[in-house]
Amino acid sequence: MNRRQLLGGAAAGAAFLAAPHVARAQQAITLNGAVQFNDDHVFTRALVRFEELVKQYYTASPVNFVLHKNSSLGLEKQYFEYMSAGRGAVDYGIVSPAHMSTFSRAAPFVDAPFLFRDLAHWNTVLDQDLFAPVAQEVERRARVALIGYAGGGVRNIFANKRVTNMAELRGLKVRVQGAPIWSRTFQAAGMSPSVIAYNEVYNGIQNNVIEAGENEAAGVEAMRFYEVAPNLIMTQHAITIRPICFATQTLARLPAPLQEAVKRAGREAGVFGRQAESSEDGQKIEALERAGRLRRIEFTERAALKRAVDPVMLAYAREVDAEGIYARINAISA
Repeated sequence: MNRRQLLGGAAAGAAFLAAPHVARAQQAITLNGAVQFNDDHVFTRALVRFEELVKQYYTASPVNFVLHKNSSLGLEKQYFEYMSAGRGAVDYGIVSPAHMSTFSRAAPFVDAPFLFRDLAHWNTVLDQDLFAPVAQEVERRARVALIGYAGGGVRNIFANKRVTNMAELRGLKVRVQGAPIWSRTFQAAGMSPSVIAYNEVYNGIQNNVIEAGENEAAGVEAMRFYEVAPNLIMTQHAITIRPICFATQTLARLPAPLQEAVKRAGREAGVFGRQAESSEDGQKIEALERAGRLRRIEFTERAALKRAVDPVMLAYAREVDAEGIYARINAISA
């Protein structure tokens, strides 16, 4: 064999070896998502909407989405860890800010009680992207991008008696979540908060250990709290925020146009999730009220309630380095 034949054979062999890489590059990109709930849950629907929007905005090559539902890959805390690792086990999902505290002290502040006056205020804060510093810290330290904000469930107090003002709220024995900021703020409002297991709330009210709890309409409905506490005190003390997250290591491996499609779809899917959850929250309350299971009680001193807890919230904001964000939130007049 002469030199020309040898070189020609080597070139042909190199081309053959390179061929599988070319074929792989042309294959569809697969992205893995995770959610704790079934098809009907608003979080699942928001992530399905995200998939639809990405495919709408990016058509250069196929993109496959595999959404693992019903906690088949664990819980939100695990999803966030998988995304942070960047190995593709989970590329996207919806995660509570509480599960990001290892990487950002300010992350749980995003979902703190008594942060928003009402839904209009909440929407304005999100539209103005006031949590951008928190998102940037999470992305820098955890390598997870917050590409959109879902949520919108409004939390109120359900009680075994009517409460309409601050005087009637004083001393109310209410179950709160375990994070210290919840006990601090409820105590500052004059209530008597206690932390007990969520699945003990019903019996606790039934046996007069506590008089009330706090939750979104979906939780009140699912746990049948209306049977022992049919008065829903419209304090609107918390409105949930649930970021749509995406692993930045995965994002960096995607074509630039697909990266832009993912970011755009995340923003819009977040808006979709917020609109769906906030509207369905009200619908559930109305349905329970029509069925005679629940009574909405207007809380007439919502502004006074907010003023009572503001010092505690300011101290918490300073504690987690979120004082500037808190000031900008309170400066919004909407």
